[in-house]
Amino acid sequence: MTHDPHAALKQAAAERAADLVQSGMVVGLGTGSTAIFATRRIGARLQQGTLRDIVGFPTSKATADAARALHIPLLDEDCPRAIDLTIDGADEVDPQLDLIKGGGGALLREKIVAEASRREIIVVDESKLSPVLGTHCALPIEVIPFGWRSQARYLESLGARVVVREGPDHAPFRTDQGNLVLDCAFGPIAQPAALARQLAARAGLVEHGMFLGIATDLIVAGTDGIRHLTRPGSPTT
Repeated sequence: MTHDPHAALKQAAAERAADLVQSGMVVGLGTGSTAIFATRRIGARLQQGTLRDIVGFPTSKATADAARALHIPLLDEDCPRAIDLTIDGADEVDPQLDLIKGGGGALLREKIVAEASRREIIVVDESKLSPVLGTHCALPIEVIPFGWRSQARYLESLGARVVVREGPDHAPFRTDQGNLVLDCAFGPIAQPAALARQLAARAGLVEHGMFLGIATDLIVAGTDGIRHLTRPGSPTT
């Protein structure tokens, strides 16, 4: 039994997104407690025969393991084909459909897959909506272990309160790439694009969890039902 009070809403949003998958597609499979509902729904549709000839591209080793258990065929890691759509979750979403992601520690792979996707569908419950990124959650930043304290000091100089993410054993969490994650509480980020440029220019910072201008669709489940929002000019099929 889950202790997540939003689990039913997450599941409803994720399954709505999974029903947008069509036979013959290459599908990016997201990471985390919301995206797994979509992966399970895709697996069920394959077993039922309502979906055929799809192939998945997972955003983490954990998602790959789950997809194999569900008998979802997977692409090789070099991604030899274009991705039609990806379904993933988010930790925070602003009114422009910009995101903070990385709560599951897969931000680098998630961003690689998102940027390779024709359509990036984000599924959330309404608790993830925010007026400004950084209001409700810290910004995950993946850093290489070498010299990571220097990166922490740099991030603190930009105004962040920095915490090294721990794993279940209280040792530093390691990404699939063997890197560390620094959770950086900036508070509300007034200029996310400017901050993203600063972070991208710093050696040793592998990737940050701001996904700006990437999401094409947002499916939100709330107590009043499910809403499907799209970024203007985004593909709808």
